[in-house]
Amino acid sequence: MAELARGRLRAKLPQLKEALEGRFDPRHGLVVSAILAHLDFLDEQIERLSEAIEDELRPFAAAVELLRTIPGVERRTAEGILAEIGADMRQFPSERHLASWAGQCPGNDQSAGKRRSGRARKGSKWLKEALKEAALAATRANGTYLQAQYQRLRPLLGHGKALGSVEHSLIVACWRMLATAELYREAGGDYFQRADPQRTIRRLVKQLEALGHTVTLEPMAA
Repeated sequence: MAELARGRLRAKLPQLKEALEGRFDPRHGLVVSAILAHLDFLDEQIERLSEAIEDELRPFAAAVELLRTIPGVERRTAEGILAEIGADMRQFPSERHLASWAGQCPGNDQSAGKRRSGRARKGSKWLKEALKEAALAATRANGTYLQAQYQRLRPLLGHGKALGSVEHSLIVACWRMLATAELYREAGGDYFQRADPQRTIRRLVKQLEALGHTVTLEPMAA
């Protein structure tokens, strides 16, 4: 049985063989059969619930497919987002209102010119989980704006806040797409370089200088 192991478990064959040594009597068979029967029951319930969820979401099929054009947003994630925010964006006057309701933007509690809190409201934990899952997937989508956004902010803010910024971009994109019925517009992984080329140049020059090089910039001949 240990020989059935695949991938990284192959490196643990001695431990697997040791763990599999012993006797398998009728009592063990009774326990295993009960566990397998319970797993079959759970699979059956999951299938029934999935069919019910699919029936409920059928009127929102177009909205699901629309959100799936966003990098990192798969079907289950899109369904989770729609279950929380709905498909009709008229209930949120703008993307800022939706982001605030979802807890995806800092608070702005001020009095007499003094800011008391920069914390975001909590929002729906289910929506938060769906956005986090999508944001993590988006950071692995090569050549995309969302990945570039994360990579640009992570050295400055750390993983958590950089990922939170991607989550904010996702909820804003959801509002705009659902409000206009337009597909996601990919800005590209080089968006920030195109938006501020001088900043890119300064960053690259600093990297070369840190490696001990003297950099002289000359414009290319037309």
